[in-house]
Amino acid sequence: MTGTVSPLEVPRTQGTTVVVAEPGGGELVVEVGGGGPYIVVPEWGAPLPSGRRELRLRVRHDGAAPAEARVRVSRSVTARAPWWLIPGLFYGENRPEGCHRVFPRFAAGADLPEEMVSSRWGFRADRAATPAVMVWGDAGGAALLAGEDSPLGTTGLAFEHAAGVATVSLLFPYREYPVTYYGSAPPLPPEAAAHVWQPGEEHVLTLATCPLPADRHAYAELLREDHALRAPGAPVEPWTDVESAAGIAAEGLYRWHYDPDPGVLLETVGFDREVCGTNGERVDRQAMHVGWVSGVPWAAALLEHALRTGRADQAAAAERVIDFVCAELSPSGTFWGTWYRDAGWSQSWTPIEDGLHARTLGEATLFLLRALRLRDRERRPPRPRGGGRGAWREAARSNLDVMAGRQRPDGNLGAIHHARTGEVLSWSGASGLTWVAALAEAGDLDGDGLYLRAAERAGEYYAAFVDDEFIYGAPEDVDLAPTSEDGYAAVMAYMALHRRTGRARWLDLARRAADWMLTFRYSYNVRFGPRTPLGAYGFATRGGDQASPSNQHLHAYGLVCTAELLELSAALGDPYYAERAHETLDCFRQLLPAADGDLNGYRGMITERYYQTACFQPKGMYLTLSHAWSAGVLLLACEQVLRV
Repeated sequence: MTGTVSPLEVPRTQGTTVVVAEPGGGELVVEVGGGGPYIVVPEWGAPLPSGRRELRLRVRHDGAAPAEARVRVSRSVTARAPWWLIPGLFYGENRPEGCHRVFPRFAAGADLPEEMVSSRWGFRADRAATPAVMVWGDAGGAALLAGEDSPLGTTGLAFEHAAGVATVSLLFPYREYPVTYYGSAPPLPPEAAAHVWQPGEEHVLTLATCPLPADRHAYAELLREDHALRAPGAPVEPWTDVESAAGIAAEGLYRWHYDPDPGVLLETVGFDREVCGTNGERVDRQAMHVGWVSGVPWAAALLEHALRTGRADQAAAAERVIDFVCAELSPSGTFWGTWYRDAGWSQSWTPIEDGLHARTLGEATLFLLRALRLRDRERRPPRPRGGGRGAWREAARSNLDVMAGRQRPDGNLGAIHHARTGEVLSWSGASGLTWVAALAEAGDLDGDGLYLRAAERAGEYYAAFVDDEFIYGAPEDVDLAPTSEDGYAAVMAYMALHRRTGRARWLDLARRAADWMLTFRYSYNVRFGPRTPLGAYGFATRGGDQASPSNQHLHAYGLVCTAELLELSAALGDPYYAERAHETLDCFRQLLPAADGDLNGYRGMITERYYQTACFQPKGMYLTLSHAWSAGVLLLACEQVLRV
């Protein structure tokens, strides 16, 4: 080992600051605040292929009285306009200036904590998919990594920018500042964990660091290596096999979410069926999106399962849902956004009147095309009442024609579309990425290649978001926030283009998009209190995805691109992406209610939210609502894996 500092070199003062030289160049600053003195002895490990080195800090309180103190380890780079990355938590500025959803945002020189805009932020480590904080400056960057916990308590991840210098830090224990984000626009006060050192108390803190080249995508190699280091100590034990999980999810969709009148998949269903003595009706959301949180994608998954297992009742239910969505298009020629029992078809979740969200429409169209292929493969006869392949095909073609016709010359497909006039109301963000997949997969309807040309133009336009490592705009409910769902949409889009054309460019963009998507995927098992539900059930978080920096909870939506990740691995000859896909399927075969009464719910009821950090709810809880998409996406992934 090299780089050890003798205790005799550390001054005996109130608190301690030590500059530790890294053997390969660069330096770290170790600060211990509070009453001292403290002895700090660093010990370096050997470099790994990414350039990462482990650093062990032995810290001893050498004073005569107890003292509350925090250890801060920092690394700085010169940066006029820094770019930050805390995986799953913070991306560049994090919140685009035009985003209406309020959550932490970086702005140089800013100090507006009430608006959650600041040049300095500190967070608890379990908010991050990997406890790491990175920065890129004028000529490269730096990274610091640690575990969720240390001998001093939960680790903190922090950064700040001042006077042209960007600094990333690890805090032992954590501080959250300048405010605490709890999922709502009004912030909570800053929060700080505390550790009181006793005279002679000594601890060893373990972390890792490395310089980063100027290319922002350098995080990919570092996080891949880090995942390999963490995975052996973070086992994930599914509760059931893939075939059984498919059956549980299918039953959940059919038994709890499907309503034959008029033929919908209700978006949410309460675990407790006796709430207010109304069999749960006051809790169940009497609504269905055409895609995304309900609708066609999950009906298509149920149809595939039903055809494979011979469940005619489930197949009929799935087809009825798709029939209902296809039976009434908006006046502009696309699907509507959402059906409500008391109001019928209406717009998407956007404050813009009559607005329809491109991602939701695109996902409905994409999975309608896949359902059409399923029916054609099975040679199922058309059904009465105008349903079946003809109506489905007409609806798909209408959506495809309309969207291709609205495309800007630069390839942008628009984000928000007027349901009645067809006017594009917003061009911001990358929500049109899902349409790239739909257009590219419409081969059977694309006699003159119109849809493929539109898909390629859009693929080129949205490539800039992938190259910038900042993809945003996919979910209706968080406006222009970067999200894991943007990553899924990008992977599906570029794999669809590669599948259709064989072009290496699309494969490379799919790989880059997958790397970015995987920054949201937890690489370790969060520690839960033993009396919390997630702690009591032993829920392992490795493989779950942070929904977004705005929605800080784990969700299973990453299962939507299971087939694409398997296909990406095969095309690259690299098993890594397939392994990460299976890891996620393992994660969400936990907490599956196989019998009525399991998990305080009923068989097939699957939650949307697992609270792995203090956001929306206390850490260790899970949401006691079953979501149609949660069952649907698990069913989809199971069927995709069983199909291979």
